[in-house]
Amino acid sequence: MERVQIIPGQRWVSDSEPEMGLGMILKVEHSTVEILFPAAEETRCYARESAPLRRVIFKKGEVILTHEDEEFTVNAIKESAGLVTYLCEGDSEIPEAMLSDNTGFNKPQDRLFGAQVDDNTVFRLRAEALYRQHQIRKSSLRGYIGGRTDLLSHQISIVNEVSKRLMPRVLLADEVGLGKTIEACMIMHRLHLTGRADRVLILLPEPLINQWFVELLRRFHMMFSLFDEERCAAIQENDPECNPFLDSQLVIASVDFLAYSEERAEQAREAGWDLLIVDEAHHLEWNTEEMSWEYALVESFAWIVDSLLLLTATPQQLGVVGHFARLRLLDPERFCDLDAFIAESEKYGEVAQIVEQIEAGENVQLGESYSERVQEEATAYAKGENGSQERLIEALLDGFGTGRVMFRNTRDNLTGFPERKVQLNGLIGENTEEKIEWLVNLLGKLGDEKVLLICQTKELVEEISEGVLDQVQINLAHFHEDLSLNQRDRNAAYFAEKDGAQLLLCSEIGSEGRNFQFAHHLILFDLPEDPELLEQRIGRLDRIGQKETIQIYVPYLVESAEEVWAKYYHEGLNAFEQNVHGVTDVFQQTSEALYVLTEEYDVAALADLIQNTQSIKASVGEKLSEGYDRLLELNSHKPELAKQVIKEIEKADKDEHFEDFLLRMLDQFGVEVEDLDDRNYLLKPGKITTDAFPEIPDEGMSITFDRKVALSREDLQFMSVDHPIARACFDIMLGSEVGNSSFGVWEAPGEKMIFLESYFVVESLAPSYLHIDRFLPATPIRVAVDHEGKDWSNDKSLVQAKLRKGGVRKLLDKPVVKTTILPKMLEQLEELAKKEMVGIVAKAKREMRKQLKAEIVRLQSLAQENPQISPEEIAMLEEHRDQLEEAIVSARLRPDAVRMIWKETALQ
Repeated sequence: MERVQIIPGQRWVSDSEPEMGLGMILKVEHSTVEILFPAAEETRCYARESAPLRRVIFKKGEVILTHEDEEFTVNAIKESAGLVTYLCEGDSEIPEAMLSDNTGFNKPQDRLFGAQVDDNTVFRLRAEALYRQHQIRKSSLRGYIGGRTDLLSHQISIVNEVSKRLMPRVLLADEVGLGKTIEACMIMHRLHLTGRADRVLILLPEPLINQWFVELLRRFHMMFSLFDEERCAAIQENDPECNPFLDSQLVIASVDFLAYSEERAEQAREAGWDLLIVDEAHHLEWNTEEMSWEYALVESFAWIVDSLLLLTATPQQLGVVGHFARLRLLDPERFCDLDAFIAESEKYGEVAQIVEQIEAGENVQLGESYSERVQEEATAYAKGENGSQERLIEALLDGFGTGRVMFRNTRDNLTGFPERKVQLNGLIGENTEEKIEWLVNLLGKLGDEKVLLICQTKELVEEISEGVLDQVQINLAHFHEDLSLNQRDRNAAYFAEKDGAQLLLCSEIGSEGRNFQFAHHLILFDLPEDPELLEQRIGRLDRIGQKETIQIYVPYLVESAEEVWAKYYHEGLNAFEQNVHGVTDVFQQTSEALYVLTEEYDVAALADLIQNTQSIKASVGEKLSEGYDRLLELNSHKPELAKQVIKEIEKADKDEHFEDFLLRMLDQFGVEVEDLDDRNYLLKPGKITTDAFPEIPDEGMSITFDRKVALSREDLQFMSVDHPIARACFDIMLGSEVGNSSFGVWEAPGEKMIFLESYFVVESLAPSYLHIDRFLPATPIRVAVDHEGKDWSNDKSLVQAKLRKGGVRKLLDKPVVKTTILPKMLEQLEELAKKEMVGIVAKAKREMRKQLKAEIVRLQSLAQENPQISPEEIAMLEEHRDQLEEAIVSARLRPDAVRMIWKETALQ
């Protein structure tokens, strides 16, 4: 940001988003500045040190436009208290506040007339940047490409579906280890880059804060700010009245921090957010009588934030009531009656059975209760029309279940998971001494193998640690709630190091969120009294990407409550070696008998319990597989659609033309590029030409354009169109005057001529939440004329002309050229561009109406059978369509670059 006095009321422009028009400073605080862009209906808060803003002051002789669309020529400028007033003809005084919000900047013809021209290579680079930016902004892949992630079908399927929604509010509930965190980050990344989520708040259990921070930075190059009481107090030190949560656009905070500080929670709410993400949402407790502080906090945000992502691998850990509680956060109008929710689930089995019949190509009979859309597709299916099978299944899945708000992939339908083997070890004794002795012997057998041990309390962690070290010298580390976040992270990293800790001792907080898949030995020193939590523990190792069979060790004291739990989990549920569907339901039906046995051990009763548990498990599993789970899986994973998206991403990954383009852009801005090996480079600061360029360390930054290499080498950053450096190149070039004025000499047979070649941009000043880039991103138009007014826009010889450098002043010094010929040519160029703009706007309008009409008709049909579709949702989509149409038809034409060409007769 420019080093000038910043005063409320001043007019500024965003160099990174010039299409937002002229902004007005609203508020200036110690480290932030708040600015309103009226034309785009956007209010932005920037950090003062890094804001991409430029002060706008017009010069004498320039023409200004007011809110009333009146034009005035500036005769003089008067400044008072940091604000400017323009003195114009007829004694008119125009305060800068009266300037039109649609005012454009960087007029290239002004630079040309002033003989300020850039080399032709820079002009061509700018032109290429215009077209590439257009492709990027319109691309349905924007935000998907840049993540350092594997392209997994089940993840891409969910990300693609959720990201299409205007304001997504969903529960991501993939089973443990399937990568729902990656899904949430990819969704957030796309919403952020497309302007639909400028301000993002992520609420987490405290143990996961640093892990999320690192993953977002490592995988998506997104720098979030970690907020706690200490940071808030530091921000308010210089301005006690400021809202600390306005200091950053991207924020991570602990759920507990805000849940138990009403002052900070209120400040966070007042700061306003476009997207809220909440991980481990099963900790949010609610029932019809009361709710936890954490639940109340999230609910208070859910009412005011448009987009909401809840994450949990165990959506029914608290039973059907807990599951309903999560859904009512997403859509309180739809999920307002617990009894109705339970009753509705009875029809899921019928729908799932019909879907299976259709998949098998069998005839189906549908009752009259199904919607017109389903009936029409069923008729087409009966006639054998092409594509009718897929359309009928889609119509049925749309209409039932929680598929519109909940997505859940299970391991049963996926591949790539390791085998799980359990060893139950019955020990004779009365305390932990026998178990510690068993542990020492096991560690001796495992040698240098990495071993993760999880138990319930930090007191037990310390007891185990002391007992082990008394008997054997071994590198071990602790992970429990009494350690600071940094200490936990350091200990986890020490465990991950090849020569680091062999044994990591975790209390229960190690059961969630952490990824220890580099290990494959897990000791469950005690067992949680919740099968969902047991799966969370095993999920620290059992994840996509795990290459080894997971060895699970369960020591227990015989004829005790420990033996009851161990055999209940293993023989009754088979929960150690499999992820059990409906395990909470099974547990609720068997827990009474289970707890009786834990109080008084009985061999025969335990055998009866195990047999009864097996029977109930089979019944519940069959019911789910035929109904609710089946519908969820079909809705969550659509392999064919995901396959097409992955194919397009892989094509973009291999685009070496983009690679070449970006390297030329980096060279333009003074970045030194050293070729390491195939598609790998070292970037060094060199002589960077602008302070706006992202910081590159003095020792350099190693990058790769190859996704597979990026996944295998942490020392290389993955470079793509989504990387901050690539985005900065576009922003700096197209938001500045670089390359927007040029001159060249064309030696060719024929008469001497003057040409003007210009690039215009069709752009819409629309609020970012409309995501107008889908239909009308900034669209370049190239036009060219000669000095006699002939249109040369489509002439290949001019496009392919080889130009040499020359002196433009020689031509500009001729009064007739500067005052008559060039102004007339510029008018002709604008007229040609306006004609082409008509077609571009019409096409964008048609595409928008076609897409939105299909979605509106779909929702109207779904509303007949699915109470999740409210009239308000349809009305909102119709209003969205109308706003888009208004924004598209009011698009403006902005001159971006101009090149003057002098054609002289080539020497024979």
